[in-house]
Amino acid sequence: MYDIYTIQDGDTIEIISGKFGTTPEKIYELNLNLEPSEKLEPGRKIIVPAARPAIFEYYKVKKGDTLYNIAKQLDMDPTNLAEINGLENADYIYDNQVLLIPKKGTKVIITKSGDTLEKVSADLGANTLDLLFQNQNIYLLPNQLIAYQKTSKQN
Repeated sequence: MYDIYTIQDGDTIEIISGKFGTTPEKIYELNLNLEPSEKLEPGRKIIVPAARPAIFEYYKVKKGDTLYNIAKQLDMDPTNLAEINGLENADYIYDNQVLLIPKKGTKVIITKSGDTLEKVSADLGANTLDLLFQNQNIYLLPNQLIAYQKTSKQN
């Protein structure tokens, strides 16, 4: 996915690539009419990779934590929490272990054999087009992580 960025006063390709989590080489690749030696003019529009918000936060396991009680605190399915972290429900977790947890407002699933785009969309409570937009590659093969974030622009 790509966005259009308007060059600001003081921008360099390095600054722009940092803003979008990419490399200067990728910016040049996307903008064949842009030369490394030319000065960037404020107001000029260029193509940049779409900025995607991070979908995970980190949770540091505390003494006495279990996958079940962490998932319940986060109002999520314990099996889903385990899958996201490459664990089984019965796996032991230990003090100071770091787990990935979806950010507030983000739903994540791991696909299973036979999943369809319609089923995944329904399970996530997502509009199919929004889901496709937010996930660059949906193959519907088993064990693919698919995320959905409801944004303020969506109903």
